[in-house]
Amino acid sequence: MIDAIKKDATARMQKCVGSLKDALAKLRTGRASTALVEHIKVDSYGTMMPLNQVASINTPDARTIAIQPWDKNLVGPIEKAIQASDLGLTPNVAGQMIRLPLPPLTEERRKEIIKVAKHDAEQARVSIRGVRRDANEHLKKLLKDHKATEDQERGAQADVQKLTDKHIAEVDALLAGKEKELMEI
Repeated sequence: MIDAIKKDATARMQKCVGSLKDALAKLRTGRASTALVEHIKVDSYGTMMPLNQVASINTPDARTIAIQPWDKNLVGPIEKAIQASDLGLTPNVAGQMIRLPLPPLTEERRKEIIKVAKHDAEQARVSIRGVRRDANEHLKKLLKDHKATEDQERGAQADVQKLTDKHIAEVDALLAGKEKELMEI
């Protein structure tokens, strides 16, 4: 039972870290990244589809994202979806190719993005602590139901705390990496 609780806590903490990685990938840095636009929803014949399911997306250079729709009729809807997004990018359409030039970030915009990254990291930390709380409650219930001894429960709680510390350190490392990436000129 105790091992199952620890495995569940580990899996849930990994999901928290994974979701932070996804959130940080969507934040714009000075470099072009396909993750910036993959999630944008495009109206494809009455159905809202993520951009990466209706077009190929690549980065020909560090400051440009190129989007090649698989259906030439989707050029207009893709262009509208990008303009409607909160990215603040203006698409350039050349035939069936859409190019998104990324302007250099201002110092003020970099600081705003870092604030968002810090908020996302704090949300991940809170989620990880919530997982720790749930695991500890399950461990206390095992003790109360006489399915574990006090020593086993104390040892398992110490293990859960080590897991928590490890995952929070991982969150801190991801945040530090993103901050460093954003402050590069």
